[in-house]
Amino acid sequence: MTAGGLTAPRALLLSGAGRYADLWHPFAETSAALAGLMREAGFGVDTADDVDAALEGLAAPGAGVPDLLVVNVGLPRDGRPSPGTAEASAGLRRWLAEGRPLLVSHASSTSFLDSPEWEAALGGRWIRGTSMHPAYGPAEIHVQPDSGHVVDGIGDFEVQDERYSYLQTAPGITVHATHAHDGHEHPVMWSLDRRPGRTFYDALGHDAASYQSAGHREILLRALTWLTASQKP
Repeated sequence: MTAGGLTAPRALLLSGAGRYADLWHPFAETSAALAGLMREAGFGVDTADDVDAALEGLAAPGAGVPDLLVVNVGLPRDGRPSPGTAEASAGLRRWLAEGRPLLVSHASSTSFLDSPEWEAALGGRWIRGTSMHPAYGPAEIHVQPDSGHVVDGIGDFEVQDERYSYLQTAPGITVHATHAHDGHEHPVMWSLDRRPGRTFYDALGHDAASYQSAGHREILLRALTWLTASQKP
């Protein structure tokens, strides 16, 4: 319970484990950092390590529905579909069809390849053989000052991170931050008003060090407010 007897909003955080884990991303570490950020924003957080089972739960009629779905997962490489079951696909599809909010982190843009609704709701994705990132290290992030209140008054900032580059993006997104690579500015944070529903994608967050950046944290805190409120970014 929050002050005044109001119930805190709840977030369901899908964390890369099992078939959604990989050798390159410390998902337990980044999910803990995300959960801490959401608690700072006033959310109760339920972390699910069985991603497909959690998605199946969203498909069940009468299931308790969280206020926000947060996705921090990798690409399964076991040859099975992603999402892994028809029921998991139905759960994701139901969430999106009902216009519910979605916060998506880093490597999650590589996942759920068998869900066309996922790419549409994300506003882009990692394209194998085209998308890439320079070596992990200090990254200068360029905030787009005219992209709305999510970044209003926040200057450029530096993170220790991977800089995703050459992601495929949809025309309807609002880009809030970019980085420079090979003569191009590449989007790394964007929002999408799905109408109904809202998405915020953060290509940063390779490991917990990224969440030590004050600029990165502030944009995510504002994104959480935008996702669960009625105003535009």
